[in-house]
Amino acid sequence: MGRYVLSRCRQVVPVLFGVTLITFLLIHVGLGDPVRAMMGQRSDPEIAARIRTEYGLDKPLWNQYTLYMGKLLVGDLGYSYRQRRPVSRVLAERLPATVRLAFAAMVVALLVGGIAGTIAAVRHNTLWDLLIMTLSLLGISTPVFWLGMMLILLFGVWLGWFPISGYGDGGFTHLVLPALTLGALQAGYIARMTRSALLEVLRQEYVQTARAKGLRERVVILKHALRNAILPVLTLAGIGLAELLAGAPLTEMVFAWPGLGRLLVSALGNRDIPVVLGATLLFALIYLGANFLVDLAYAAIDPRVELTKR
Repeated sequence: MGRYVLSRCRQVVPVLFGVTLITFLLIHVGLGDPVRAMMGQRSDPEIAARIRTEYGLDKPLWNQYTLYMGKLLVGDLGYSYRQRRPVSRVLAERLPATVRLAFAAMVVALLVGGIAGTIAAVRHNTLWDLLIMTLSLLGISTPVFWLGMMLILLFGVWLGWFPISGYGDGGFTHLVLPALTLGALQAGYIARMTRSALLEVLRQEYVQTARAKGLRERVVILKHALRNAILPVLTLAGIGLAELLAGAPLTEMVFAWPGLGRLLVSALGNRDIPVVLGATLLFALIYLGANFLVDLAYAAIDPRVELTKR
């Protein structure tokens, strides 16, 4: 285990370096001048030059990147151009809202997708199977922003059951609609993966042997089949959770949710380069951490899996 952890830590360093380099170059090439975005078209050239000098934007690009990496190695993500505060503090304020939304959405996805996929596999080639696969395809194909607006219109405006936007006081009611919107896509994927994996396992000889011993179908499905079918679903859920934690910008924009995704969209619009770099780096860490946890969960669920070989 210790050797595996060290090996994964060694792999993290070049990945993060590549992420920072590519993001840094794309931001400076594609976003334009952040000083002009801050001051507008009618800015005073002297003031603009003073601001560039203050933020180090008058230096060559390679020099700016070297200075950024030097600060990053000591844990300094820089200061936000717009908010005039440390980027680490800005990200720390938005992260809890995103984590809360992402985990709520993943609970929705696992419950709905897992149950639906199991029913579709057990009722293979029936009306239930066709209905569930059709709904899962709709969940995958429906644009997030459209689904969010339809849920707002139905449950927020017409029925008045839930608030239509905002974080509120952190209560459950503000979380329901964003979690349903964000979890619908992952629920569709999980339902299809659960059905496919479970159908493959149900054809195995040991499942037929368990049935021949007279075990009830519920015991065969829950105790023998699902445990072996859950590994590919676990991989999909781990990657899906990383995607959800990465902010889900569209959902957060539709529901005015104060998370990382909304922060990133706002920072891109304002050319707030340090915030964009810090958020991107945080997203990369989230993906790497999710993959690492999935590998550990593989070994915990299936003793045949050796981490050193993975």
